Amino acid sequence: MPQNAIAVQAFSGSNTQLDISVATVVKAAPGQLVTISVISAGTTVGTANDSLTTAGASISNQIAAIPNTAGSIQQINWKCNNGIVIVPGTSQVISVAYN
Repeated sequence: MPQNAIAVQAFSGSNTQLDISVATVVKAAPGQLVTISVISAGTTVGTANDSLTTAGASISNQIAAIPNTAGSIQQINWKCNNGIVIVPGTSQVISVAYN
């Protein structure tokens, strides 16, 4: 008996932004944040925001808290309507993959 194809969601970003240590606009247009990797833990948590600018990043558009644990990898696959902003915690270094 033939089987129908099973759709599998792949978590891969076609673009990367490495070694983010200050608030950074990763993409200033709608996009998709796929993976967040904590390179250096820092002393406070960071955030990922659906925002066009770093000044616009706030709790109201936060899509993820970024833990202050080195080696932490989050697969979130989140569509952002405005843009992608990463705000590292104090002394945190983060890398992301996005579309």
